[in-house]
Amino acid sequence: MSIKGNLTQIKESLPEGVTLVAVSKFHPVEALSQAYEAGQRVFGESRAQELKAKQAVLPTDIEWHFIGPLQSNKVKDIAAYIDTIHSIDSLKLLQEVNKQAIKYNRTIKVLLEIHVAEEESKHGFSPEEVLAFLKEGEWKELSNVQICGLMEMATFTNDENQIRSEFRTLKQLFDTIQTTYFSTQPEFSTLSMGMSDDYPIAIEEGGNMIRVGSKIFGEREY
Repeated sequence: MSIKGNLTQIKESLPEGVTLVAVSKFHPVEALSQAYEAGQRVFGESRAQELKAKQAVLPTDIEWHFIGPLQSNKVKDIAAYIDTIHSIDSLKLLQEVNKQAIKYNRTIKVLLEIHVAEEESKHGFSPEEVLAFLKEGEWKELSNVQICGLMEMATFTNDENQIRSEFRTLKQLFDTIQTTYFSTQPEFSTLSMGMSDDYPIAIEEGGNMIRVGSKIFGEREY
């Protein structure tokens, strides 16, 4: 099926209120253009240099999301145009995003990345770490970042029960954090979880932003 056909099929299956991030990393500009022509406006990239190159040649109304591990020294490369960064995993990184956002006189939306998967290769705060980070409160002093929710990558496994359990854990954490720290801030509303293989489970467990690549663009070429 074509990129347009894939997109149509996925979007028709999504409940209202779920945002689809088309994970376009490693795919050529032509593929993104096809998705754009099919109506997709939210794209996810995970390398600052690749994102910079694509952003320079694609339409300006694209909403760019950074979804991979982000080094502090790369923030400056994307700060001028990035809409949302999904992978905040330390106060240091959040402070750098704030510093660069101030330079461009804009506010950058961020998600706190949570590590509940059983794989060591995953990044992010543990649930205990993120609660300690929020309690310490230094993030409240940052004027140009907006914490909008949480992000998680589930364990890469065929065990549906494990995946569901991880998503459920994240939803419970999200509810706790929302009630405790963001009860007066409606902007804290995003639960980014679920990818090509597991997004239907993520949505069932309360996710409202999914990151889908191969189901839209096909298997990527490395």
